[in-house]
Amino acid sequence: MLPSDPSHAGDDQDPLQPFDRLVKTLVEEPDQWALFLDIDGTLIDLAPSPDEIVVPQDLPGHLSSVSQYLGGALALVTGRALPYADELFQPHQFPIAGLHGSERRLADGTLDCVTATEALEEVKNALCVAAGRWPGILIEDKGAAVAAHYRQAPERRAELEEVMQYYLLQAGNDFTLQRGKMVFEIRPARADKGGALEAYLTEPPFKGRRPIAIGDDVTDEAMFKVVNGMNGRSIRVAKNSDGTEARSVIASAALVRDALAGIAEQIAQNDLSQKGRRT
Repeated sequence: MLPSDPSHAGDDQDPLQPFDRLVKTLVEEPDQWALFLDIDGTLIDLAPSPDEIVVPQDLPGHLSSVSQYLGGALALVTGRALPYADELFQPHQFPIAGLHGSERRLADGTLDCVTATEALEEVKNALCVAAGRWPGILIEDKGAAVAAHYRQAPERRAELEEVMQYYLLQAGNDFTLQRGKMVFEIRPARADKGGALEAYLTEPPFKGRRPIAIGDDVTDEAMFKVVNGMNGRSIRVAKNSDGTEARSVIASAALVRDALAGIAEQIAQNDLSQKGRRT
């Protein structure tokens, strides 16, 4: 059976809201779809600093339930480094593309990681020293990448971008400057989130499925472009659809969590019904 086409789930003619239809689609056709989820701003609410985010207690379990129902075809695609992302969802572990796709853990547990170059280590040290002169600027060491957050000092955006452009040159040609929500990041240039999604779709259990990608930032646009080209479903967490390739929008990370909870609840109800029929 061919999977239904949910790509226009936000149309006025559709009697179901986008995430009502997402729940329905995944519950009814779990072997047809692969789910790719950003973390910050998509699964988890943004916070003033990366260390202040709060993971809702039931979120890891809901992700695990949905992943198992999809036969393992659920991956997290994030700007975070793999070890950090793993800490968020303990004790569960999922396929993860970290550092915007520069490093990946496959479904079988195989790791494809990058290490920081000597030049990048020098850049990180220099940025940490310089940040002492920039109140409100937070430097985040991501291992093979480094980010400068200005959420607490938005007035320094232009100045910080110029500084990060300078340090990008010091890091070398193997790196690129990634712009995101209130952050500039020097990261490996070898991959992006779209490339990570494509790589997963060549591997079991993702291979042969249509992708659904959900994200909230400009870094997720690469996923949306890939998904749209594969007749999948792209959803941006945003108030409106301005400036995005995504075909649907959802207003908040809380609604994304509600959808996952709804899927997990429906899965549990289906299991109870099947057990009831066997007894």
